[in-house]
Amino acid sequence: MTASARYDVLALGHAIVDVIAHAEDAFLAEQGMTKGGMQLIDTGRARDLYDRMEPAIEVSGGSAANTAVGIASLGGQAAFVGCVADDELGRVFSHDLIASGVQANLATAPDAATGRCLILVTPDAERTMNTYLGAASLLGEQPLNEALIRDASILYLEGYLFSSPSNIAALRQAAEIAKQAGRQVALSLSDRFCVEAQRAALKDLIRQSVDILFANEPEITALYETGSFDDAVLHAGQHVAIACLTRGAGGSVIKANGTLIRIPAASVERVVDTTGAGDLYAAGFLYGYTQGMTLQQSGEVAALAAREIIGHVGPRPEVKLSELLAALA
Repeated sequence: MTASARYDVLALGHAIVDVIAHAEDAFLAEQGMTKGGMQLIDTGRARDLYDRMEPAIEVSGGSAANTAVGIASLGGQAAFVGCVADDELGRVFSHDLIASGVQANLATAPDAATGRCLILVTPDAERTMNTYLGAASLLGEQPLNEALIRDASILYLEGYLFSSPSNIAALRQAAEIAKQAGRQVALSLSDRFCVEAQRAALKDLIRQSVDILFANEPEITALYETGSFDDAVLHAGQHVAIACLTRGAGGSVIKANGTLIRIPAASVERVVDTTGAGDLYAAGFLYGYTQGMTLQQSGEVAALAAREIIGHVGPRPEVKLSELLAALA
């Protein structure tokens, strides 16, 4: 963290509570879901699907919020901006964020329920998401805290926010404020669904404002409309200073200043649930990067954080990541 910044990372994203249950592939097919993807659903569909799901657990989630929690768990200073409702899930989300050591900056939207994501985990640990945004989608209608944006070394944006014109406008404004303050901007593409729906807007923001880009293989190849991961890596390297691109069990690559760094996936005894793996990878990298680690070291911390999260159900760490990092060191 720079001397003039209060926070290492300020994350903007959907405030979501995850409802996670196990399911068979046949259930996904029966419900018309694309395995491994994300789709937006309305209130009626959310109620119907919840009634059909197996017994579930409820945990606070949201992509950028998960990343902020991961940074705090590693020992960094993180803040989060999102929008909830004045309801039980909104209070749970706020409590969990604060208890995790994250500075919570949550607007309260009237006449809307707190967002939730119904996540189905198949036996191969793949997660399929069905998201009811609710109050989370109204973030763009809330005034931005410009002082907070200027007070973070890195502004981190999630691609899921490219769900409405008001959110997109808010992201652009936040990125402009950060750049004017001499801060860096990071963006996660979040999901192939987001990329295919908002490819032009995402590319525009990347070219104008993004310094650090996070994406997995399906997302980055969709962004550049190519079937070749290597080609997508080359494109990303031309548009951002640092591109962190993950390939699941194949590890990840970091493209920076014409150099390609390969980071192997950290070994895990058993993959239980991949929900939040990309979020925690971003947390690990951003933590290392803001603490002055090399890109190689930052990538290794990212792999460590991702390994912890896929070893259990839920998108947030079950143990202090700082302790795992200390053991690795």
